[in-house]
Amino acid sequence: MNLKNQRRLAAAVLNVGMNRIYIDPEGVEEVDAAISRQEIRKLIKDGVIKAMPLKTTSRGRARVRMAQKKAKRRRGPGSRKGAKYSVVPRKTRWMGRIRSQRRRLKRLRERRTITVSTYRSLYRKAKGGIFRSVADMERYITENDLRRRTFG
Repeated sequence: MNLKNQRRLAAAVLNVGMNRIYIDPEGVEEVDAAISRQEIRKLIKDGVIKAMPLKTTSRGRARVRMAQKKAKRRRGPGSRKGAKYSVVPRKTRWMGRIRSQRRRLKRLRERRTITVSTYRSLYRKAKGGIFRSVADMERYITENDLRRRTFG
């Protein structure tokens, strides 16, 4: 028995595609007898004809992936896009470096570990980008014997 016409009418009534129309196998005789939209509506009301839910892409895998990313996984070189400095820009790196160096210099000056003139010269050197890190700056201070001498 060909229910193509009934399927088409049901799709039009339910405002879905023909492939989403479900016809109950036990009510096939009733559906075959229905030839008008009115009769199709009655069958829909009785539950003989239904619209199937949309089949969408599962988000399960996406959720797992996002959970991994939250846990700092999937960050290797193969996952990165963009240039070398697109993850952390040059300016941001510079700001982090110079601020920590200036903080250390201020602390050394306040504790009177270095003189004000030494502070100024080291400050200018830091601004010029001579030191790679705070540890590098400390190394420079030690090597050049710039710490204030303590008498005691």
